[in-house]
Amino acid sequence: MWSRTPNIDRIAKGGVKFTQHLAASPLCTPSRAAFLTGRYPVRSGMASRSKVGVFLFSASSGGLPANEITFAKLLKNQGYSTALIGKWHLGINCNSRDDFCHHPLNHGFDHFYGLPVTNLRDCKPGSGTVFTTAIHMFVFIPLQIVGIALVTLEALNCLGLFRLPHWVFFSCLLLAATIIGLLACFLHFFRPLNCILMRNHEVVQQPMSYENLTQRLTREALKFINRNTGTPFLLFLSYIHVHTALFSAKEFVGKSKHGMYGDAVEEMDWSIGQILKALDKKKLTNKTLVYFTSDQGAHIEEVTDKGDIHGGSNGIYKGGKANNWEGGIRIPGLLRWPGVLQPGTVIDEPTSNMDFFPTIVKLAGAKLPDDRVIDGRDLMPLLQGKILQSEHEFLFHYCNAYLNAVRWHPRNSTSIWKAFFFTPKFKPDDSNGCFPTHVCFCNGHYVTRHNPPLLFDISKDPKERHPLTSKTENHFHEILRVMQEAADNHTKTLSVVPNQLSWGNLLWKPWLQLCCSSSYLSCHCDRETKGRGKGVRL
Repeated sequence: MWSRTPNIDRIAKGGVKFTQHLAASPLCTPSRAAFLTGRYPVRSGMASRSKVGVFLFSASSGGLPANEITFAKLLKNQGYSTALIGKWHLGINCNSRDDFCHHPLNHGFDHFYGLPVTNLRDCKPGSGTVFTTAIHMFVFIPLQIVGIALVTLEALNCLGLFRLPHWVFFSCLLLAATIIGLLACFLHFFRPLNCILMRNHEVVQQPMSYENLTQRLTREALKFINRNTGTPFLLFLSYIHVHTALFSAKEFVGKSKHGMYGDAVEEMDWSIGQILKALDKKKLTNKTLVYFTSDQGAHIEEVTDKGDIHGGSNGIYKGGKANNWEGGIRIPGLLRWPGVLQPGTVIDEPTSNMDFFPTIVKLAGAKLPDDRVIDGRDLMPLLQGKILQSEHEFLFHYCNAYLNAVRWHPRNSTSIWKAFFFTPKFKPDDSNGCFPTHVCFCNGHYVTRHNPPLLFDISKDPKERHPLTSKTENHFHEILRVMQEAADNHTKTLSVVPNQLSWGNLLWKPWLQLCCSSSYLSCHCDRETKGRGKGVRL
């Protein structure tokens, strides 16, 4: 039984549904950068070369560069009122805690209300931590080494083979205590320092409360619509659902058939219904293009200790978040615009979340930037049936900054070829994800490289279960030759840019830390729900 989503279904039935809508990256930070700019994230430096592919700390210095042009910036220049409500996850500051160089207000949004970073299990007390692998590597293993060293030295001392100086013993104890102390500080301070709710440049709730959070985001979106009924507006409502930690208002808890995940989905659908009702009430429905999508596929590895699936399902598709199997990059692609788009239309052509950029920019009457490569393609000709095939002959699938796979839809052909240069090593071997590390990584011993590349015909094998060979596909070598040539030509268009997700940009920097109180030992405030006035501008 499916979750009940009548309002999402209403968008699909009243407009166009893309069945092969694809994320430019299987992770949220690079995928969001691609969505906003219409460019592969590697072009803006928003693709990591390390294991960590997203921003984890509010006090990181990396983010969407100021010289990148978002569709919000172009629409604002056309007289649109622009708002981002919900999750940002593309950086905040560069050099000081009040420069806001990566902030949404510096990228074309007039108004921001939401999370500058993201929703993690660590943000919700009792939901565990996403840093289990790191804690094991940097805490438990060093403690084990210290413990084994102490026991070994003490045994040698007792046997008279080695005299253990007292200072060595106490130094080892001090090292162990330091490691445990750092872990305790990390676990204690992560939530208040990183799980933040902001209004424009103000911190209004630290740490963020999940109580009625979706209702608050919805109320903010409705206020924005009501303020702009007489002017063109862009509303980017970026839901916290259904990213873990899962949460729902009490009215939705236990109401779905799919546990906490289903409750969260149905609460999100309720919110979408409120937005659609507001457009109807203000007689804006026929004037408004509504677009519903996601960052990436479901997170297969999000399973609790009790076996509850908190990351959702990708149905028939292989893999999930953080890898480029279809389960990681196939995302919803629903567009509704009564009077312009034909209701009930289904399009099976490959499209990308990067395509929203040129589509909406052209609709707003703005000019596309001519000083940079725009990888997205205007969707309107395809949406209106003026063309029948996607303008994307090739699409390139990146795992962080590494070109992972190529998709080729030849002209005048129904075949859609997909070639993998490497694939993640799923663990356990018979599973559908990388459970020990919580997500799949993109290089080193975590992947299997393929020579020749692994080839699938997605039009016939969307589950990616049957790789082709020269024996099963007569044109095997020719197909791979064309795809390799396309990959080489694409790579030549890339410029060297600063890596926004380098370790230097990812790590926590105390001088960038947002704090709504004068003491960094507390950083607690709730100006959002307790009516204690406006937040203090940092």
